[in-house]
Amino acid sequence: MRVEFGVLGPVTAWNEAAEPLALRGPRHRAVLARLLVARGHVVPVSRLVEDLWGPEPPLDAVSSVRTFVAALRRALEPDRTPRTPSRLLVTEGPGYALRADHDAVDAWRFETLVTSSTPAMSSLSSFSAEPVPAEVAERLKTALDLWRGPAYADVAEEPWARAERTRLTELRLTAAERRAEAQISLGAVAEAVADLDAHVAEHPWREDAWQLLALALYRSGRQVDALSLVRRARRMLREHLGLAPGPRLGRMEEDILRHAEHLDPGPQGSVARVWAQASAAYDTMVPSRARTRLESTAGLMRDLAVTGGGGLEAARRHRVAAVAAAEQLGDPELTARVIGAYDVPAIWTRSDDPAQAEWLVAAAERTLLRLPSGVRAAARAGLLATVAVESRGTLPVAETPTGAAVRPLRAARQAEAIARRLDDASLLVFALNGVFMQTFRRAGLSGHRDRIGAEIVSLAARHSLVTYEVLGHLIRMQSRCAVSDFAAADRHASAADALSDRHELPLVSVFTTWYRALRTAMTAPADTAEAAYREAATSLTGAGMPGLESGLLPLALLCLSVSRGATPTVASDADWGPYGPWVRPLLLVSEGRRKEAAELLRSVPSPPRDLLYEALWCLLAQAAVQAGEPTCMRRAHTALTPAASELAGAGSGLLTLGPVAGYLEALAAQR
Repeated sequence: MRVEFGVLGPVTAWNEAAEPLALRGPRHRAVLARLLVARGHVVPVSRLVEDLWGPEPPLDAVSSVRTFVAALRRALEPDRTPRTPSRLLVTEGPGYALRADHDAVDAWRFETLVTSSTPAMSSLSSFSAEPVPAEVAERLKTALDLWRGPAYADVAEEPWARAERTRLTELRLTAAERRAEAQISLGAVAEAVADLDAHVAEHPWREDAWQLLALALYRSGRQVDALSLVRRARRMLREHLGLAPGPRLGRMEEDILRHAEHLDPGPQGSVARVWAQASAAYDTMVPSRARTRLESTAGLMRDLAVTGGGGLEAARRHRVAAVAAAEQLGDPELTARVIGAYDVPAIWTRSDDPAQAEWLVAAAERTLLRLPSGVRAAARAGLLATVAVESRGTLPVAETPTGAAVRPLRAARQAEAIARRLDDASLLVFALNGVFMQTFRRAGLSGHRDRIGAEIVSLAARHSLVTYEVLGHLIRMQSRCAVSDFAAADRHASAADALSDRHELPLVSVFTTWYRALRTAMTAPADTAEAAYREAATSLTGAGMPGLESGLLPLALLCLSVSRGATPTVASDADWGPYGPWVRPLLLVSEGRRKEAAELLRSVPSPPRDLLYEALWCLLAQAAVQAGEPTCMRRAHTALTPAASELAGAGSGLLTLGPVAGYLEALAAQR
């Protein structure tokens, strides 16, 4: 049975069910406390006798100690077989030792949490505004929550406990101040003010605490209160405690009076300063011709890509330049790292720049051919995942110089297999993104994509891969929408929005805004639905996603009309973008030009195998039924049958033509 010990408050012990153990009387607890103070070292029986009774112990003191130890052993190890040695409270040499695990004693866990939180307190004299990681504040909160009262409360007056109690108490005060400093740096000044106010009231000699409270008040906009507090602290230290205030309180007063910038630089000033210092140091220390600059550039472009439209466009442009530069150096391993470093999640199945995507796929394939056999498997997997993601299932297969080609679906599966073998979460979510992009070989695969999205969410959440956690939620939003599970789709859209707000990922709202327009189109009057789509279209302005934007609004409005049985009304200047070949037959039918529509339907190619595959086939099916063209009707019926239980187009999370089953029924009635 695992036993945990508590000394941050009354001395106690708990079993693995968190139930307190019966430690009997105060002498038993004193023996346990004395052994815990020794931190695993042997305490001789003679020392225990002296510590328990002082210089004049009773005649039976030694036998009493043995009785106490025996009772403690029974309480701590109730399942131990009689006459077998104790594994926890052991007899060794002239005395006893408690062999508790380090994480089994609350004081020891507390000390580890505090000392590992930050290497040292940052300079309180300068009040650095550089952010303290949120993990530090959370870890210190966990540490402070371990306290249930004064340390070793049962033996507070014992001389042998005094040093340990003092040390732990000092560490507790330091932890409270360090946590307050972290809160202030993270902007949680209101919480810091409340904590520090109670802290200085109980421990008025803590000069650092006064300074932190003044800083928190200043950053709360209470500058007068901050100045008054500093003056009160100096007066109290001098008059009531007889202590000369340190020079830092004096400087604090001066800084408040002149509104020194370092007291409240604001987030913009802090971020700008950190960026300038770090980039200057990098520029100075890393030679301009160093190959590591290419890898750094690729990583920077990955972060830039999620900052917004301009950032996405710049990231694509500079990414190609970095890959080209790496290839020119003739180092395939470096090129592989540069290509694989740009693991930006992709949700839309049509490329924003097909020519660039085709070039990147070809570069990845060339690099795969040139990689030495002994290169790390992760580099190879990154290249394969890049092929799968960038091809998006719609690009022609690029021929390599040898005439061979890396098939995108095979590349996705190979990348996934390598990532699973390496147990590399970052690589696996990238590979799964590639697998997702290759799941459009036929209609009706929303369930498969939902499972991929669920695994991505799970992996990304466990490993703090925020952008991929968003991707997983968007995939699940699309997939649940396809099967009319709007309650689940709503939850995933909200989760994606919450993550994007918290981590400044503005492009996410493009997809969730369009999804909510789709939700409106499912139930609202036509004019309200149209207004929602037009509003959603404004989110694409400047988003840097032409592969999504081109032709989307006219297509959404056309689908809205068709799903409601209305005759399509199309503006003469409508730009159908890449969807023209599959929209044109229905437009001809709506104009009464059925013969022309039938001729076009007989030669129309199959729609691209992407998120709008079912929607475009439904438009063709509608046109074929109205034009009476049997060949296209047979093709549409075959293509759409696997998606009979889905909403046409809803798997895109953007638009829908209603149930696929309705189009299949109309096709079947004409056969």
